[in-house]
Amino acid sequence: MAASNPNLSFDLVIIGSGPGGYVCAIRAAQLGLRTAIVEKKKLGGTCLNVGCIPSKALLDSSEHFYTASKHFAEHGIDIAAPKVNLKQMIARKQKVVDQTVDGVKFLMDKNKVQVFEGWGSFVSDHSVSVKAADGSTHTLEAKSIVIATGSEPGNLPFIKLDGERVVTSTEALEFKEVPKHLIVIGGGVIGLELGSVYARLGSEVSVVEYADRIIPGMDGSMSKELAKSLKKIGVQFYTSHQVQSVERKAKAKTVKVTAKDPKGQEVAFEGDYCLVSVGRKPYTEGLDLEKAGLQADDKGRVAVNDHLQTAKPHIYAIGDVVRGAMLAHKAEEEGVMVAEFIAGQKPHIDYNLIPNVVYTWPEVAGVGQTEEQLKASGRAYKAGSFPIRALGRARASMDTDGLVKILADAQTDEVLGVHIISARAADMIAEAVVAMEFRASAEDIARISHAHPTYMEAVKEAALDATSKRALHM
Repeated sequence: MAASNPNLSFDLVIIGSGPGGYVCAIRAAQLGLRTAIVEKKKLGGTCLNVGCIPSKALLDSSEHFYTASKHFAEHGIDIAAPKVNLKQMIARKQKVVDQTVDGVKFLMDKNKVQVFEGWGSFVSDHSVSVKAADGSTHTLEAKSIVIATGSEPGNLPFIKLDGERVVTSTEALEFKEVPKHLIVIGGGVIGLELGSVYARLGSEVSVVEYADRIIPGMDGSMSKELAKSLKKIGVQFYTSHQVQSVERKAKAKTVKVTAKDPKGQEVAFEGDYCLVSVGRKPYTEGLDLEKAGLQADDKGRVAVNDHLQTAKPHIYAIGDVVRGAMLAHKAEEEGVMVAEFIAGQKPHIDYNLIPNVVYTWPEVAGVGQTEEQLKASGRAYKAGSFPIRALGRARASMDTDGLVKILADAQTDEVLGVHIISARAADMIAEAVVAMEFRASAEDIARISHAHPTYMEAVKEAALDATSKRALHM
């Protein structure tokens, strides 16, 4: 399998440099594999450039503004009424993105991963063509190949995205003005995160969701508590509403969204911007999979086995292009697993222990089974919970919304799921992941000393409540 140019022959070629791809490249290089990565735009993929990182930057900026506007006086901080400088918020967001992307480039150089900029597609099952922006083409030969091309925003077939008033999350990260009324189609993670950003900055925000609750993939208690919390900052929810049309007349500054309510009656929403956040779809178009003897399913996903191998055992697929949750950290774990498997190791991933997080404020995080899933499976379980408002640390910080819920097996007491809505829930969930990795019982968590005063005390208290209803501070 010698290439005509030995400098273009690799042990591993990875198509896509998002969290799954670039982490896979680093681990492969650490294991001594001659590695190349192909990226059509910027290193870091969607997550670093138009996803996880920029959205968190705006979430943080908007939360600072909201706190200064609503809570500084109670803290004894007297200031003139703050004003939104959206241009500066967007500029800071971009600076964070640029620094993070530069960090990935540094890691590629440090680990001697060769980066090829351009569109990657298959020539054969061992060859990848890279077409650069200037039209030049390289053909890379590889013993193994990883497809890590990620995903892109989904849409409904009758909605015309114009990138101006009817937008996806990509454009919502670059608004030139704070919307007067932002209509969000979809009450999932992306819609709620960006909706909360602009609600804090003064927008009227209406969330139209087809399901009967927001964040429908997470535990029902989390959905209920998050809705209560976001309503406090002005977000309005219209669940069990089926969108029928999205209309914007040419050059108009308004968008009209019509939907059917739970009774089948037509209702209309009019705003100046509409954010379409109805999920994401795998990005596999243009890969020429058939030239490698592969094909995508009707959703654009590539089928893989438990080792993430495709129909061609030396070609792997990871992240958003395969089954499972579309999460950056899930893609990272898969990238490491593939690199180690290629190197002859025996890695594994427990997909039940991949945490899910919503970065609103309060944050929502969960791992393991939800209460709805346990009921559906018929498994006998017990539940314990503890309200965040009962924590001294939460009162001191004025972040009292939320609760911790722990679900454990009714007989063995093994922890089956942990669900948290709280300030800092994204960090708090890590303890639950560790506990469940070692198959801890609720009693194990209850017996561990948790520092006082901290938010983590709520996890201990919920565990106490789950074991024998003996929470100490409730």
